[in-house]
Amino acid sequence: MTPKLVAGLEPPYYTAVFTSLRPEDPEGYAETSDRMEELVEKVPGYLGSESARNPGGIGITVAYFRDLEALDAWRLDSEHMAAKARGREQWYDSYSLHIGRVERSYSFERE
Repeated sequence: MTPKLVAGLEPPYYTAVFTSLRPEDPEGYAETSDRMEELVEKVPGYLGSESARNPGGIGITVAYFRDLEALDAWRLDSEHMAAKARGREQWYDSYSLHIGRVERSYSFERE
């Protein structure tokens, strides 16, 4: 699958920037991550996401939401809440979450 970036969006919208440190391929992580992707795509107001992880275990996921209501719907989803708890107990050595409002957005794509 070819990686794809989320194109520039019409502001304002919100970002959730999740930065984490975890060991490589912890048990059950990939399946849960796939399930979370399925779920978040169903949240009205979810606009897309991008993720990257370096070989040292540092990962960054940026998710985009139309408004705070959409972001809260995702935050309060029961399966997402269970996955977050499992992450704290089992997968992550540390993480941080930053929520921001985007005021300007644009993109470029070579043809």
